[in-house]
Amino acid sequence: MSDVLLRDLTERIKEQAVIKKVGSGCFEGNIYLVGGAIREIALGSSPRDYDFIIDQEKDLKVFEVLFGASSFVLGKKPIHTHRIIVGTLSLDINSFEGTVEDDCRRRDFTVNAIAYDLKRDMIVDPLGGLTDLARRTIRCPRSQVLLDDPLRMLKAVRHYATLENFSLDPELIAAVTVLKGHIHESAPERIKSEFDQIITSPMPHEGIKMLEETGLLFEFIPDLEALRKMDEEKGFALGTYRHMVEGFRYLKKYGALYGLPEKDLKSVGYAFLFHDLGKAVTFSYDPEKEAVHFFYHEKYSCNMAERVMEGLRFSAHEIKAVLTLIEHHMRVFLISGSESTERAVRRLVYKMGELTPLLLVHTMCDMYGSSGGSENESTARVESRCKDVLHMYFDWKREPLPVLVSGRDLLSLGFRAGPLVGMILADIRERQISGEIRDKGEALEYAESFLSPGTQ
Repeated sequence: MSDVLLRDLTERIKEQAVIKKVGSGCFEGNIYLVGGAIREIALGSSPRDYDFIIDQEKDLKVFEVLFGASSFVLGKKPIHTHRIIVGTLSLDINSFEGTVEDDCRRRDFTVNAIAYDLKRDMIVDPLGGLTDLARRTIRCPRSQVLLDDPLRMLKAVRHYATLENFSLDPELIAAVTVLKGHIHESAPERIKSEFDQIITSPMPHEGIKMLEETGLLFEFIPDLEALRKMDEEKGFALGTYRHMVEGFRYLKKYGALYGLPEKDLKSVGYAFLFHDLGKAVTFSYDPEKEAVHFFYHEKYSCNMAERVMEGLRFSAHEIKAVLTLIEHHMRVFLISGSESTERAVRRLVYKMGELTPLLLVHTMCDMYGSSGGSENESTARVESRCKDVLHMYFDWKREPLPVLVSGRDLLSLGFRAGPLVGMILADIRERQISGEIRDKGEALEYAESFLSPGTQ
């Protein structure tokens, strides 16, 4: 990088409010800004996370005074990392021994191994990170850093999916391909965090493709490799596995169109990743009709997905949302025929509730992933039905379907507490959705029809 560009980067770093505040402190030792913040500033972004290293531990107190907040410890002993949170800003402070160059050489990628010396007002770049930034290349200094922390393999893919027009160095791709099995040494929670960011990144399709190319994807979800092999063996052009990968091209577009927040986009992404896992074990062929079937694959997909999510420590709420989307991922297609009724649309919305927009985004990814992005009469029908479902969803939001009866109501009729009560309540709800039961009186009358001497 030329001296002019170096001076420009230095000035942009010094313009950051955080750097100005840190620069005003009275520190005894040296202070360096390191890591991703410099990368983001060099690329024209304003970072929210800052990493600093200090060679005098007592200088941590200066940070706390400057930002008016106490630090807290990260990780397990021996600890040298502290974090300070101020509003939306996050500051990590590491104490270190040796030289700043040594610290840079321990880092994951060259674009994150650049430091700014606040006291000497100079850039430290021992690994050529600025050159790689200019080339928009994510490069690993040496393969050993991947073994030091195997999660860095996933982090490389996350950077690739997040940083626009960046590529992974061929040697890094080769190293990940060879070392991918070591990813299981990382904590499941850390693995999931990186996966979350890949799925919600600006380019989730590119991220999934790179996970496939390196083989990391199949380390976590070996059932996907069974799908890919089935595509190859059966000659499916855009079949089970490939249409899933292609569908990720549309996740961000339709997530934005339907106004999904990041947490919901993440649920759709995982549901889409898992939704056809069961097809490899439910494949059948009808020679008379020359038709391929995957009967009840949704059930198998849910079981396989649940196993993966539990292994990666998904929350119970996340698992429930993802499994509900998988279970019903065919519903919009099934009601998109000309014979479908308003009642069918209403039933779907009342069944899915707040997950309705998520299901619609899933449907669009599924449809265009299967069609290779092309539009035709079939895609037009599904898009039209999605609009009907969305309008019904807004109507439901304005006036949710009331709960007509409760378990207590049934007990007051003479039912005994037990599974029968839950079954009757669910049946009443279904009939209410379809319009067969309209008020509490009709609901109680229907429930009474189940009363017998054995239930009292």
